[in-house]
Amino acid sequence: MTPDQVGQRVLALLAPVEVAASVSGGQGYARATVDVPPSSWRDAVRAVRDDAELDLDFFDWLSAVDELVDGFDVVAHLWSTRARHGLLLRTRVPRAAPTVASVVDLFPGAGWHERETYEMFGIGFDGHGELRPLLLPAEFEGHPLRKEFVLASRVAKPWPGAKEPGESEAGGGRRPIRPPGVPAPGEWGTTPTPAGAAGVGEGPRGGTPARPARERPARPAPGDRPARPASGDRPADAAERPVRPTPGERPTGPARQEPAGEAGPEAEES
Repeated sequence: MTPDQVGQRVLALLAPVEVAASVSGGQGYARATVDVPPSSWRDAVRAVRDDAELDLDFFDWLSAVDELVDGFDVVAHLWSTRARHGLLLRTRVPRAAPTVASVVDLFPGAGWHERETYEMFGIGFDGHGELRPLLLPAEFEGHPLRKEFVLASRVAKPWPGAKEPGESEAGGGRRPIRPPGVPAPGEWGTTPTPAGAAGVGEGPRGGTPARPARERPARPAPGDRPARPASGDRPADAAERPVRPTPGERPTGPARQEPAGEAGPEAEES
């Protein structure tokens, strides 16, 4: 069944309840989405599960979306392992009293999801029976996935691997590692004037170079360059330098001298 056919089938099953059907996503990810009133939430889950044409026998997941003043949307995704089609079933509960019927007796796998949704959004599920903390400690206050929940600031902790003085202090740490050849900030280019340096505002930008440019000696003019020595004018110490043999020539050198006191084979024969 196509997503449109799945949505129309759900409308026929839940009549005369006022529901709205649409399609979310696109192409291979398109899903039929049906919005039902909170009072018909449990009946809608049971109807699409037991219908032979839809056969939505697999409970995939359940969660919620914070819509601020409009309340909370409770969303469940069901899947048919035989027909290979899915359904997003959705209902909206008021923010003042966010409660909806539990579907644990229809899909036992929904127990974990309802506990998490209760813990993170504060939405109650009537008939669940065990809405106890799942991910947070029992003394935790508030619901972290509500949009009005204020996140705690990060706490700077000492670094246990400090080896140099000052590294273990909160807010310190090792210097950042840069790739080879990348200069440190402030060591190249121009830097903006610090805020407040020129009175009110950020001040003029462009600044001065972070470090002065190196003064290189001026190159001599072409006529002032010293002339290279001719090939025949060799330096005085050139005779002492070893001469490289030409390619293919066997290198020659001074005659080998035998150490004193040792006679060669010719001396023994004489």
